Amino acid sequence: MNTSSTLNLPAGAVPLRADASVIGLVGLAHLISHFSQLLLAPLFPWLKEAFNVSYAQLGFLMTIFFTVSCAVQALSGFVVDRFGPRPILFGGLALIGTAAFGYAISTSYWMLAGFAVLGGIGNGVFHPVDYTLLNRKVSAPRLGHAYSVHGITGSLGWALAPALVVGLTYAWSWRVALASAGLLAFAVLAVLLLNREKLALKVLAPAANAGASGGNLDFLKIPAVWMCFAFFFWYAIVLSVVQAFAPEAARQLHGMALNLVALCLTVYMLCSAGGMVLGGFLACDPARCERIVGIGFGLAAAVALVLALGSPTAAMVPVLFGLMGFASGIAGPSRDLLVKRSTPENASGRVYGVVYAGLDIGQAVSPLVFGLMMDHGQYRGVLLGLALMQGVLIASAFNVRRVRRTALAPA
Repeated sequence: MNTSSTLNLPAGAVPLRADASVIGLVGLAHLISHFSQLLLAPLFPWLKEAFNVSYAQLGFLMTIFFTVSCAVQALSGFVVDRFGPRPILFGGLALIGTAAFGYAISTSYWMLAGFAVLGGIGNGVFHPVDYTLLNRKVSAPRLGHAYSVHGITGSLGWALAPALVVGLTYAWSWRVALASAGLLAFAVLAVLLLNREKLALKVLAPAANAGASGGNLDFLKIPAVWMCFAFFFWYAIVLSVVQAFAPEAARQLHGMALNLVALCLTVYMLCSAGGMVLGGFLACDPARCERIVGIGFGLAAAVALVLALGSPTAAMVPVLFGLMGFASGIAGPSRDLLVKRSTPENASGRVYGVVYAGLDIGQAVSPLVFGLMMDHGQYRGVLLGLALMQGVLIASAFNVRRVRRTALAPA
């Protein structure tokens, strides 16, 4: 079977096992991508003491990681379209594993920063690779579920990272925890190498690319692509606040024990994965994707306001993080459809590379702003800022639809 054309076949013409294999392998790789993004943030209390640095300086490590990832992501989309996604995927996983081992042996802040650069390079390839594989190898009727699984595995990676590194830090040390993370990345790389034939994808000829999208750079003239870029910028700010600062801000406001900080993040990510299961079914109708995004993040913003302005007990705070994660997860598959509906044929790598660069830029900028707020004790402001950014995100989703409809309207 020519897997490059399965997207145009009815679901019955493509064996479920074939689609499931691709979805599972891509999802496993995506888990490691998200896992790598949260290796350092849960360890900030330990790293702060070990390296005698501030939260703003630790946040700058995340800025380095995501700035590098952004640049690589925008460029790697072109490389994926030119050489195919599989070798780029293997290289990204190897770099992530190496960076984790590098964190473990670091003896200075600047060594951490150097390996954050390496980790950012590895992380930057995943979205162009993943969506090229899913869009071209998974049959169209199962694509919504593919996006759902892709989002779920990402959330599981985010949930696994704090649970693993904090647990191992308590048991041994943060160095052992980060070395173990490196072993996990290389174990996943080994699994993908053993199943490499299932990830094979024919590289489209340059002429085919040009014919489909009007030239390698013409997709940059599509307004909806840039509106998607803006959407993911705001989404990244929301995500960065939740991952790096919101649990600690909630601890300071509501008197939680330190070990509940990592639990809040793990619960958020697990519940987000659960929300994505429901979101995968809701995304079967692409026409309502903006409304689903609006409802999901509207509910999440309401929970953030409760955390900022309410008086929940310490035991209730992880529950509220779970509710916020579930609401955000519902929006996940529909979020990816926003991009799919704005992507020219045979330009997946380039479009997803540029659009998801907004994700990295947002995650690079956010720690600088919210890290300073944390250093100045503005814990309530961090959570209010989170709710505000979720509101901006809703408006951005509907702006994508407005621009897309304007482009499709007859002159």
